[in-house]
Amino acid sequence: MKIERLIIPDVLLVTPLRHADQRGSFSETFRADVLAAHGVNAAFVQDNHVVSKSRGVVGGLHYQVAPCAQGKLVRCSKGAILDVAVDVREGSPTYAKHVAVELSEASWQQLWVPPGFAHGYVTLDDNCEVIYKTTDYYSPSHERGIAWDDPALKIDWRISPTKATLSDKDRNLPRLGEPARRSN
Repeated sequence: MKIERLIIPDVLLVTPLRHADQRGSFSETFRADVLAAHGVNAAFVQDNHVVSKSRGVVGGLHYQVAPCAQGKLVRCSKGAILDVAVDVREGSPTYAKHVAVELSEASWQQLWVPPGFAHGYVTLDDNCEVIYKTTDYYSPSHERGIAWDDPALKIDWRISPTKATLSDKDRNLPRLGEPARRSN
C-alpha cells in the first residue's frame, strides 16, 4: 500500500497494491497498521455505498461537527469521480483550502479525508459507485454543509453548474462564510 501526503498534509492519497493473474485480482483495500504508520489512527464504524446513474452528479460538500465529526476513507469502485476535501477547521493554516483528486476504478486509489474537512465529489462517468468508510456514525443533527460551487473555495469541479445534478438539500447549502446550518 502506497501512501502520499497531498498539498494539505492531513489528507492522504492511498494506493492499494493490486495482485493480478489470469483469474482476476486481489487487493488489501484497508490496513489499519499501514494507515497508523502515517498518523491515521481511525476506528471505522460505518461503510457507505453510493450509486450514481449519470455523469455530473454532485454530492456535498458535507461534514459533521463534534462530537460526531467523521473521517472518511473514500474510493470509487466503478467509473470515475473528482473527490474534494475542504479544510473547515477554524484556525487551521489551511482553512478553506481544498484538495481535489480523481478517483477511479482504474487508478484504484483512495482518499483519506480527516475529521474537520467537508467532503464532496462529482461523477465524471455514468454509472459510478463510491464506497467509503467513516469514523463516526451518520448523525443528522451534527451534519453541516457548504455550497459545492462557493466561489471563495475556487474548486474546479470540471463541470458546468448548469450540467450538475444535485439533491434539493445540496442545492440549498450555505457558502462557507455564511452561518452554518444543518444540511438535512
